[in-house]
Amino acid sequence: DGGKAYKLTVPVNVPASDFWAVVVYDLETAGFFRGVELSGRDSKQKGLQSNADGSVDLYFGPKAPKGKASNWIPTLPGKRFFMLFRFYGPGRAVFDKSWQLPDMETIN
Repeated sequence: DGGKAYKLTVPVNVPASDFWAVVVYDLETAGFFRGVELSGRDSKQKGLQSNADGSVDLYFGPKAPKGKASNWIPTLPGKRFFMLFRFYGPGRAVFDKSWQLPDMETIN
């Protein structure tokens, strides 16, 4: 639901030798949201904020959480979306499924 806010914590040591990326798509069209400048974030992005343990919290929703705009991916109220997590240079743990991305959580 593009009108709600969500958080995804990307753990440290993502099995990607190049970088990882998260992209949001409109569920109805499977394309990017029209009128939204930014559709994703990636681990090579300048200004991306990391947590003390090296993990990264990404935020999805119609508004950026205060102080977290660099880790925010906009969604649109009234539009449903899906998210793809991409591994560039995927490691063995991706293929044998020994590494798992946690679920997104709804936040206020």
